[in-house]
Formats: sequence, C-alpha cells, structure tokens
Amino acid sequence: MKKKLIFLCLLLFIAYILTAPKDAVNAASVGLVLWYTRVLPTLLPFVILSNILMDSNYLQYLNKITAPLVSRLIPVSDNGAFVLLSGFLFGFPIGSKNCAALLASGKITRREADVLFIITNNISPVFVTSFILYTQLKLSHLSAVTLLILYFPALLLGSILLSTDARRTKGRTAFHAQKQPASGSQMNFKIIDTGIMDGFETLTRLGGYIMLFSMIASLLQKLPIPRILTLILTGMVEITNGIAMLPDSGLPKSTQYVLAVVYTAFGGLSGIAQTSSMIRDTPLSIKRYCIAKLVLAACCGLLACLVSQIFHL
Repeated sequence: MKKKLIFLCLLLFIAYILTAPKDAVNAASVGLVLWYTRVLPTLLPFVILSNILMDSNYLQYLNKITAPLVSRLIPVSDNGAFVLLSGFLFGFPIGSKNCAALLASGKITRREADVLFIITNNISPVFVTSFILYTQLKLSHLSAVTLLILYFPALLLGSILLSTDARRTKGRTAFHAQKQPASGSQMNFKIIDTGIMDGFETLTRLGGYIMLFSMIASLLQKLPIPRILTLILTGMVEITNGIAMLPDSGLPKSTQYVLAVVYTAFGGLSGIAQTSSMIRDTPLSIKRYCIAKLVLAACCGLLACLVSQIFHL
C-alpha cells in the first residue's frame, strides 16, 4: 500500500509538470532563487568553517571558550556544545550535519547525538526576524518573544533529556567521555579543499530538495481543496512558500502569526527530507525526529496563541 501511494504521488507530480509546465518551471525557479540568494550565501561559509574546524582538530580550542558557558545552561559535552551553538545560531540544517559528523567520528555519544539532533536543527534567527517577522508579517516588534517561544521548548526538552542521562552516568565516564586525547592540530590545503567541496556538495543537495518541494507546494495550490487547507498543507510541506502566502490569505493577523510559528517550529516536509540527507549512514532516527518536531510545533503553537492574545494581534 505504501509503495502504491508513493507511486501515485509520483505520477501526480509528473502529470502536473506535463500539464502545467509554466507553473512548474516558475515554482522551480522560485525554489532555486531562494536557495541561491538566501540559503547558499548564508549557510555555505558556516558549513565550510565547521568542516575545517572538525577535520583539523582546532575545534578543541573553540570548545575551551564556549563549552563552559553552554554547559551551564544545558548539560552537554564540549563537542556537544559546538553542535548546540552551530545549530541554533547558524540555522538549519547545520545542527544535524555537525551532529552526524561528530557522532561518526566518535566525538559525541550516540545518546547525546540522539538528543542534540532533535533540538538543534532549527530555522536561523536571521531568517525568523528578517523574512518571517519583518518582510512577511510586519511584526518585527515581536522578534525577541518569537525567538524565545521557538527555541525555549527545544532547549527545555534537551535539558531534561540530557540531565537524566547525566544523572544516570554520574560517577562514570560515559557521558563526558568525549574529551578525546589531545592530538596535534593541523591545517593544510587538503583539509580546506575537503571542507569546501563537502560544503558545496551539502548545499547543492539542499538546493535540489528546496526546488522539488517548491514545485510540490505549487502543485498543492492547484488541487480542488478549500483555500485554508491549501494554506496549511503548503506551510507544512515547505515553510517559505507557506509563510509567503499568509499576508494575502485574509486570515486575522493573530492566526497568521500562529501558523507562521507552527510552520517554523516544524520545519516542513522539505526540512525533514533535507535533514534525512544530512544523517544518512548514521544510526540517528528520522522517525523520532519527526515525532519530536510535531510535539515541539504544537507547544510553540500554543505559546504563539498566548503571545497573540497578550499583544492583541
């Protein structure tokens, strides 16, 4: 049944491209422009620098500065602190990529990776404040509170899960055993070249997913279903297109705000597909990730409802 459903969806997608080539090409162009103008210049430098730091072992020096501060907020290992910071500050999907890379190299434990993988893969603060709140919703005065309601539930969940693990392993070395024996840090052009090529490979893969899901979002708008259902489905499939539809939806500003927060907290099916590509060849579970994202999206949605009432949107 699952295979038949997937096959029917593929047939529907192909039929859409053949019967509405202009709309399909326009949607693909929108996705690629988004990738080229926003995703590539924003994420590529951070992906390359993260690769160089991890491959050259210079990460240990950065961890000496950041880990003591981060571990006061949430009980993570030194390398886990880097995953946490990169995921929250640099934005999706760097958190999942760095988590998978450090797990593969044995620099964080499987359990810590399971938790960090879920909580650090977030939309960047820059995208939230500039595109969502300033450009689309015209609610820039809610930037601080919106970032709080988007990130606090994930941090709280991670703190609870990691604190439980820390108590279980108290007196043992399992949780904080990620402090590897100090190896000679090195920097050469081979490491830099590898970091650059891996960065471009990662971002090119993301560009393909963004293009495909932008086309799927366009297809949803052609289906004979109620407008509100189209709006919700589009946002859950690809958040950029879904949020861009909100200002002209005719919905109350409070509803637009809540939907935007839910879309962002969930990340969309496009985000799930991109995340899945980042963790391939690792034991990390995309199913658990999806369940956690749905729960976090629901929590963020409830907080957004409260904020919309307080600020009388």
